Amino acid sequence: MPYPDNQNERLSLDEIEEMEQAEKKARKKEERKARFNPFANINRDGAGVEKDEERIADHPSLGNFFVLLGRKLNQLLTVNLMLIAGNFPIFFALFVMGGYLSIHTTSPQNLLFAPLRTVVMFDPSPATGALWSIFSRQASVTVLTTGDYILLGLAALVVLTFGPVRVGVTYILRNIVRGEPVFLWHDFWHTIKRNLRQALIYGIMDVLIVFLIVYDILFFNLNYGANMMMNIMFFMSLMLALLYAFMRIYIYLMLITFDLSIFKMFKNALYFTVLGIKRNMMALLGIILVLSVNYLLLAVYFPLGVILPFIMVPSLCIFIGIYAAFPKIKEIMIDPYYAEHGVSKVNSANAEEDV
Repeated sequence: MPYPDNQNERLSLDEIEEMEQAEKKARKKEERKARFNPFANINRDGAGVEKDEERIADHPSLGNFFVLLGRKLNQLLTVNLMLIAGNFPIFFALFVMGGYLSIHTTSPQNLLFAPLRTVVMFDPSPATGALWSIFSRQASVTVLTTGDYILLGLAALVVLTFGPVRVGVTYILRNIVRGEPVFLWHDFWHTIKRNLRQALIYGIMDVLIVFLIVYDILFFNLNYGANMMMNIMFFMSLMLALLYAFMRIYIYLMLITFDLSIFKMFKNALYFTVLGIKRNMMALLGIILVLSVNYLLLAVYFPLGVILPFIMVPSLCIFIGIYAAFPKIKEIMIDPYYAEHGVSKVNSANAEEDV
């Protein structure tokens, strides 16, 4: 707070001390507000890189994973909020699932309800009464309204936000794995702007591919046992889902690291999935463990299990995948490029954009 420049206005020591105390209280109040706001310090310089951070990036072992996770847990929480907020159209779908605008009614469960109802009305007897008690059961039915369909249309916009948001989050988590300084908000938007075209195209493709794979699994599961072909297609759908789950981790990493076409990224991702099978399986076990803990929390304490995905689970699963996948990309694509062009580690970040 500036003090008066007019020499005729003199402040006593008590008045100066009161002004300093007021300034301190105001600063403490702002600090308390920022403490509960995850985006308040998003552009402020962090604590820096730990002394052995580079060693962890060069030796991505299982033990170093938990060391890095403990150090970067606060950043993972913020990244998860960015991931959820960026894909905000999904909240429209969740609102529809809540049934707040829907019509809730009942409907007969059995097709014999209508003819049996006629028999009971015109020829009641103990036999028809017994049958009526069995076949007259009602099932709850939810009918979507016009408002629900509008919200579902808005929720479909997630196909446009998913790719860019995932690209920005992948860039931040990749730099965390590499042990590089991270400026969350700046890195997030800079990466989206730099890769917007490919992020939109592949984001739409990713959502459609995942939808088709899930649809196939559900379809063949419902028809499982009908014949041998349905059984084979069911297991093939599961294998395809597992293969693509590994591939998409590498695709997003290559999208932010190299200047490649989407076709080449798919081809390279297939190679990396095979070459990095050990690390991929470890990542799969880690992700299954995280999802299993979340599922158990839903059974034990439902409110905590519901809120956990909005706090930690998605960013942690993506972090596990990147920690497992990036070393293989570094070994096969990045390190040979450095060796061929004589690029030092100091300039490695700038060099990767031109690979």
